[in-house]
Amino acid sequence: MTACPHIDLAQLQLPTSFSSIYKDECTQCFDSQDSPNGIDVCLTCFNGGCADPSKNHAHLHFSKAQHPIVLNMRRIAKDPPKRRSEDESPPPPKISKLAIVPENEEDKYHYITKAKCYACDGVEIDAAHPQLKTVIDAVVNAQSSAQKSEVQAWEEEVTACEHTLCLEQQPSKQLESQQLAHCSECDLRENLWLCLTCGTLGCGRRQYDGSGGNNHGLEHYEKTGHGVACKLGTITPEGTADIYCYLCNDARLDPELASHLANWGISVSNQQKTEKSMTELVSMQLEQNLKFDFSMTTEDGKQLPSLFGSGYTGLKNLGNSCYMGSVLQSIFDLQTFKDRYFADAQAHFQSCTSEPANCLDCQLHKMADGLWSGRYSEGKKDPDSDHLAQDGISPAMLKALVGKGHPEFSTMRQQDAHEFFQYLASAIEKKEKASGSSHDPTKLFEFELEQRLQCTTCQKVRYQRDLTKDIMLPVPEKTKEGEEGYEPVNFYECLDLFVAPEHLEYQCPSCDKKTEAVKTVKFATFPETLVMQINRFKIVNWVPTKIAVPIQIPDESLSMDKYLGSGQLDNEELLPETSTASSNEPSFDQAALDQLLAMGFPENRCKRALMNTGHNGAETAMNWLFEHMEDPGIDDPISQEPAASATEASADQVELLMGMGFSQAQAKKALRETNGDPERAVDWLFSHPDEPVDGDNSAGGSEGAPQEKKSVGDATLPANFDVKSFVSHKGTSVHCGHYVAHVNKNGQWTLFNDNKVAAAPKPESTSDAYIFFLQRQR
Repeated sequence: MTACPHIDLAQLQLPTSFSSIYKDECTQCFDSQDSPNGIDVCLTCFNGGCADPSKNHAHLHFSKAQHPIVLNMRRIAKDPPKRRSEDESPPPPKISKLAIVPENEEDKYHYITKAKCYACDGVEIDAAHPQLKTVIDAVVNAQSSAQKSEVQAWEEEVTACEHTLCLEQQPSKQLESQQLAHCSECDLRENLWLCLTCGTLGCGRRQYDGSGGNNHGLEHYEKTGHGVACKLGTITPEGTADIYCYLCNDARLDPELASHLANWGISVSNQQKTEKSMTELVSMQLEQNLKFDFSMTTEDGKQLPSLFGSGYTGLKNLGNSCYMGSVLQSIFDLQTFKDRYFADAQAHFQSCTSEPANCLDCQLHKMADGLWSGRYSEGKKDPDSDHLAQDGISPAMLKALVGKGHPEFSTMRQQDAHEFFQYLASAIEKKEKASGSSHDPTKLFEFELEQRLQCTTCQKVRYQRDLTKDIMLPVPEKTKEGEEGYEPVNFYECLDLFVAPEHLEYQCPSCDKKTEAVKTVKFATFPETLVMQINRFKIVNWVPTKIAVPIQIPDESLSMDKYLGSGQLDNEELLPETSTASSNEPSFDQAALDQLLAMGFPENRCKRALMNTGHNGAETAMNWLFEHMEDPGIDDPISQEPAASATEASADQVELLMGMGFSQAQAKKALRETNGDPERAVDWLFSHPDEPVDGDNSAGGSEGAPQEKKSVGDATLPANFDVKSFVSHKGTSVHCGHYVAHVNKNGQWTLFNDNKVAAAPKPESTSDAYIFFLQRQR
């Protein structure tokens, strides 16, 4: 063992509560403490690097950062204890949202650590040096970055706020039992919230599935401004209960709850908890999600044969991350994604100057390497069965980075797989644009839709082309005659419904009066990979209901030729252009707007919901709609006066967008269109790549000369597509249930069910398919 001269020069750091310590796995591959060579944790910046001789990302980190001293951490599994009989086995612990109780790792593993110096050719050095020993002990005992991210994602820390601490109550009075029996505005007797200011009892919010209440508690706050409410039925003799602050729009803690309730004649010592708290309701949902599963057996009960090796690596479920895993398995099986992120992974790691854990490119390369290298897909005997199984790889690092700052994807709650696909594709596109890359893999999803509008009075037409990455496909509902359930439908029936004419009221600029118009949507171009979300949810009595219509998986290619638009015909006269210069209506995400319209909401309400939720997607807007159905003026015309700050964009905002590769004119227009919001401006720019901009000569050509609009996608025929993969969802709502992916690999269907990967029979039809990825034949 060597006495190292570099310890005093290495700028060793003691980790703090804010430090991210990557000691579970390498930041550039999925080698971990369980790998034969373990993980080298940098004792200066706490990066984790593998020590595998073929990759040696730890040495790569040293060559770039010149941080020589590392702690090699390795663990070896102990022999499992003798299994108890079923009678002796304790029941499994319930999932908790607020507290994660880690397993006792010391009972499961032997741990081996040693200090190394890369400036001394990676030899083991004496760890007894006082300064070195202090840092090593701190790193060993510290919470890893993965553990910290998991706890933060699961944990909902409930604290007091100024409104609970400074609550002013009206004069005390004894609430009679009949006053506490049901909502003061309706007959609901559950999910009742007591206003701690005035003692009024109101029912809870109306949730996305129609449950919860009729919004009377919320309406009471909106009328009176009384912000703090307590959920009856959750009050315990210890003086705890669910407290909600409408002013903070969050769960809160009331340290003086006992006295606040006593003001209304309620003694906490006499209370018995009769309803589940919000924490318990979330826990129930998580446990219910675990019960949704896709069979890993054939119809005759035989186990599906497990698959291992390159391209057959499973992804661990982090709790509710199956929505993410199923999308990743689908898109990384596409050759474009494989070429972009797998083939040159090591070259990127060599040249990248960012911290790997915080670089989206690094994490996408890491994911591709994990899925395609085959290093992490080895069959091991399953201790609970006689079959071979694999551990799979954890998408935790990518999830933490992609979801950072997002109100939903940063949590461990179940999410919509389609919304995650859109969010991930947008993040990749922004990253590629910012880096000036010409290899954006999301380009294979891009195409244009042709919207045709014809006035039925004057017969004049208008054409519009919209850039998109996916479509929402409606499903015809054909109920079985004399039976429950639906008849199977094929893709052509769904596509026929997608391009079917739609009649709508129209203010015709040519007729100068209200008329009727016919709107049709067809493909202006086709993408290399067509992403189709199946519209399986509709509103029935204001409750989203899943439509379990089986969709047939075709044996032959799907011809899309008849769905290609024709553009303006020789005998058609165009409608006059309407001036939009004076319009104060803001721009909208057309995909999100279409999702809400497809659910049956009026267009005005859809736009208002998107505006009031910061244009954060259809799901957030939908929840807002359910909470504001009775708002006065919800159907008023949409108008948004441009903010003063947006009239003339600030130089810093313009410079920020120009740094991402956009011209000055594009940046200024985007900021005007989005009321001066830089984040929305970026989204606007990506969704309006061909928007004409006065004075913008970034595309080249002479000044003032009109630039020819470049078409995105390919309109050549024939356009034949094969089903490459599809993501399925089992459950009644996108907020709960389970997602899996079926991927066609060279004619063999493969089922990716979290970390379980198996050869599957060809699916004839499926009522669970939610997202299809269709690949164009070339």
